[in-house]
Order: sequence, then structure tokens, then C-alpha cells
Amino acid sequence: MVFDKQFTYFNDAVLGISSGLTITISSIANDQVASSHYCHHIYNQIIIIIWFYKRSKWIKMQPSLFVRGHLIMETKLLLHRCKAWKVVSKLMDTAFVIWGLITALSVSALIIKLCIHIRRNRKRAVGFFHPYTNDGGGGERVLWCVVKAIQEETSHLDLDRVIYTGDHDASPHSLMARALDRFGVKLIHPPKVVHLYKRKWVEETTYPHFIMIGQSLGSVYLSWEALYKFTPLYYFDTSGYAFTYPLAWMFGCKVICYSHYPTISIDMISRVRDRYSMYNNDALIAQSIWLSWCKSHIEKRWRIPHRTKRVYPPCDTSGLQVLPLERPSKSPIIISMAQFCPEKAHTLQLEAFSVALKKLDADLPRPKLQFVGSCRNNSDEERLQNLKNKAIELKVDGDVEFYKNLMYRDLVRLLGGAVAGIHSMTDEHFGISVVEYMAAGAIPIAHNSAGPKMDIVLEDGLQTGFLACSVEEYADAILKIMRMSESERLEMAAAARSRAGRFSEQRFYQDFKTAIRPILNTGS
Repeated sequence: MVFDKQFTYFNDAVLGISSGLTITISSIANDQVASSHYCHHIYNQIIIIIWFYKRSKWIKMQPSLFVRGHLIMETKLLLHRCKAWKVVSKLMDTAFVIWGLITALSVSALIIKLCIHIRRNRKRAVGFFHPYTNDGGGGERVLWCVVKAIQEETSHLDLDRVIYTGDHDASPHSLMARALDRFGVKLIHPPKVVHLYKRKWVEETTYPHFIMIGQSLGSVYLSWEALYKFTPLYYFDTSGYAFTYPLAWMFGCKVICYSHYPTISIDMISRVRDRYSMYNNDALIAQSIWLSWCKSHIEKRWRIPHRTKRVYPPCDTSGLQVLPLERPSKSPIIISMAQFCPEKAHTLQLEAFSVALKKLDADLPRPKLQFVGSCRNNSDEERLQNLKNKAIELKVDGDVEFYKNLMYRDLVRLLGGAVAGIHSMTDEHFGISVVEYMAAGAIPIAHNSAGPKMDIVLEDGLQTGFLACSVEEYADAILKIMRMSESERLEMAAAARSRAGRFSEQRFYQDFKTAIRPILNTGS
């Protein structure tokens, strides 16, 4: 057909009209239904009619009266339709709203039906939502201590214990062995495992912007996968994914969570500090400002104070407190224990160590810095390599050692040889590694903020450690420890160990079981 070939004549045909028909149609389209696909379609039809009429002249064919009359009638009809479109569009908008409501109700009905079906098929089990069972940090220690406590508390109940994990190589026996090898936590029996394949939706690398919003919504999607695969009677979150709790409730689960800390900003923390600075601070852990604030924040938001219990994180103080306080005088060791993730600020530690070496007295032994941590993914591996490169750049690579994913017994051995432990994460809610330094007899050098400042490195008549913020302050703290006499170091190490005893695993088990016992007894 010649339609496609002659399509370029459209503009010429329209521009050649002097009757004002094009202007009229454009006015109607712009004023009334400019955004309507339907009116746009009508406008195109009129252009086609005009083009057909003009084309008949181009090929020197005078259109018949019938054709001209037909064109006029067709144009009037289309204009009438265009004027009536406003009424039609309102009716269509109403119909669309009704259709949307019907669709929403239908989807809601399907979800309710699915939830009722799943509620009826709940398993008598405790499901632990912990997508990363290989991070090697304090959060993973909490997980295994929680699992052990649940196993002990529910030994008389017919309850399975299930771990939701995104680590595809995890198996019941490998997780049980990991808990023992990495954290010294001996489970009664291996937990069951449900593998998750949507974990990327809670990873920060998935979202270039709005990371917290993306991770929160992604956690709901991941939780849906977990609960759809296996719906337990008790849903236990040990990773802090609060957005998943309503979904677990919809699935008919009793929701239990161990909240490490609320999601808060630095300025909120500052306001809390300013408010409490007006009062005298009790040195006892029971009067901890930081952790008490977390508890009061949750009580205020959730409004269930009678169901909110404060349980401090488990630290293996008993196993570390048997280590001798004496340390080898040759090449003193400074240890740093933390995941190789950005918030741990390993580079600051390395720079401070470099500054301290430059200022070190010539008659003092040259110390070594040991980085001990775990790598969760390729990003952590890259950070570890960058840290090694930084040590070479600072020309201290001969004095720095790196240890990745150590077994628990090897970690204890390294702690037993360290004179100091360094921690540099800003506003960490607690700081289990700081407590482990103190229990092992390594003098802590912690960041002057949050948990370590308010809960841990406090003076009980004797100084128990040092607090620092900048590279210079960390370097000065390192030099102070290096310049201590043996008696001074032993005195501070003993005071630190005494304080660390208040954060034991035994206390965690006792407080945790007391908190969950009413829930388990009600559900059983």
C-alpha cells in the first residue's frame, strides 16, 4: 500500500489547511482532553481524513460530492465524540476506582486465605531468623547462645529449632561445629536449617540510594520466603529486622526478638547524652545509660513495657579469665578483633599504630599489631586486602599481622598474649570485643562513645582502660601502655578483668531464660 510511502505528507496536508479545522481540533484537545489517548486517536483520524482529501487533489482527482459529504459528517461526529469525552472520562475514572477496590479486596482475601492456611499448618518449632550465620561477630555469638538457651529451656517440650540462613553451604552439623569452634558454644543437638535464596535484598550493595529503606523492605521479602517455606510457632529474630514482625504475626507466629540496638541517628544519640549528662552516672551495669536508653526507646515505640526485657550480650568471660595476666615482655602484642567491615575503622587503628611507632622510645621493645576478624563476603575480602596495602604504604607491614576466620581456641591463644586490645567503632551499642579484651587481661583502648564509654571502660576506683577518638589520641594511649611498668600494667589489667566479670555468658543465660520462660510456657 502507498499509505506508508505517503505518510510524510501528513504535515504538509495539515499545514495546508486554511479552514481552521486543525486549530479547532487542537483547541478542543488542549483544553478538554489533552492527556487522553482516546482524543489523541480521534485527532489522528481527522488528520487522516484531511490527508486523504488533500491527496485526492495531489493526484488530480476531484472528490465526489458523496466523499466530501462523508468527510464533513465524519468530522462532525468525531468532534461530538471529543466534546462528550469529559463525561465519559469521569465514568471511566469511577469505574477504575471501583475496579481498584475490587482488586485490592481480592488480593487481601487471597492473602488472608493463605495466612489462615499457613496458620493451620504451623510447625511446633522455634524459627531463628538470622540470614548471616557466618559473619563471625558478636551478633553470631548471640545467636548460638540464644539457640543453646532455647534448647535447654525447652528440653521437655516437643519443639524443633530451625535456623533461617542465606548461607547455602550451611548444614545442621556444620552450624553446630561452627558454634563450638568459633565461639566455644556447645549446642545440645544440631538445629534444622532452612536455606534462603533472596538474601541479596537485605544487602547494602543492592541499593545505591535509600539503603535503609531498601534493606527494610527487602527484609520483609526475605522473611516471606522464610515463613512460606517453614512456618514455626515462634518466630525469633536475632538480627534486628523489625519490619518482618508484622508479617510473622500475620503468619500466626508468636514474635520474639533480641534487639541489639534501635536504628537511630548520631544526633539522636547526642541528645540522649546531653539529657543524661545532668545526672550522676552509676558505674554499675544495671544503671547503664546507653542500654537503658535502648530499652526505654523500644518501650516508648512499641508500648509493651511488661513484655520488654533487658538482657546484656553474652561474653565468654569465664573462659578468658583463667588466662594468666603476665605477658611476654619481648615484642608486646596489641590485638584488634572485629569483622573487616567499614564501620570498624581498621584504617584508623593502623594509622595510630604507625604514629605510635614513630614516637616510641628507643629503649622500649617494638610492639606488634594483630588484626583478627572475619570476612562475610567479597567486599570484606577487598577491605582486608586494602588494609594490607595500607600497612605497606605506612611501612609498618613488618610489624602487623592479619588473621582471618580463626577458630575459637586460636582466638583465645592470641588474646592470652596481648597486652592491649584496640577498638575504634564510633557509637557501638555495646562492644563485646572490648569486654573480651578486659576478661583476657588485655588493657582496652576503646572509642570514646556509646557502649564502651558508658558501660564498659569505666573507673571502679581504678582505671580499667583508655578512651580515644582521633589518630593522635589512639597513638598516645598505645604509648602510655608501652611505657607502663609491669606492676602498673598488671594492676590495670586486674581491674579490667574484674569489671568484665559482670558481662558473663552465665548472666546472659540466666536473664534470657527468665525473659522468655513466660512466652514459651504460654505457647506450649
